[in-house]
Amino acid sequence: MGNHIYLMTEQAILAGCLKNDPVAQRELYNRYSPKMLSVCYRFAQSREDAEDMLQEGFIKVFTQIQTFQNKGAFEGWIRRIIVHTCINFLKKYKKFSENIDLAYAGYLQVKEETIPSIMQAKQVVECIRLLPIGYKTVLNLYAIEGYNHKEIAEMLDIEESTSRSQYTRAKAMLEGILVKKKILEKPEAELTWAVAFKK
Repeated sequence: MGNHIYLMTEQAILAGCLKNDPVAQRELYNRYSPKMLSVCYRFAQSREDAEDMLQEGFIKVFTQIQTFQNKGAFEGWIRRIIVHTCINFLKKYKKFSENIDLAYAGYLQVKEETIPSIMQAKQVVECIRLLPIGYKTVLNLYAIEGYNHKEIAEMLDIEESTSRSQYTRAKAMLEGILVKKKILEKPEAELTWAVAFKK
């Protein structure tokens, strides 16, 4: 692909998108879609789902761009829309209040080939994708996107206590997977993967 040369400033992109200018819209998409696809990929069940979430999210970005108030980062505003799109996409067909027993972790830790040994952060993301959907979603929202349990409960239509217990179980299950994959040396090494997420 080569390095994309940014010909427009963020302000010019915003101004153009407000006028539905296709050049500005394409520039916005080219600039932010790779990072936003990786956000979608963490929530999605498959690459196809991630791409659908991304397309749906960018349609919302373009149709809601007049609501951006220039308070805070433009990229952060886009990311919030993308995250909410992912959640709505998942809510269409999934329940988030199911509590899955930790014993379930046993047969999640299969397929060695699904974990590419490129780099630790990549491996951790792949391991997160092995978690049950409720666990994975709460973990992503809390540990990576920075939402609190009250906000997560509202987003997913679950109790705040459910969000907390899902997060606790998700961490335990993820650590189990990481230890088994030899990405973590021992369960106490929680910081290793926590640090991988913090922006």
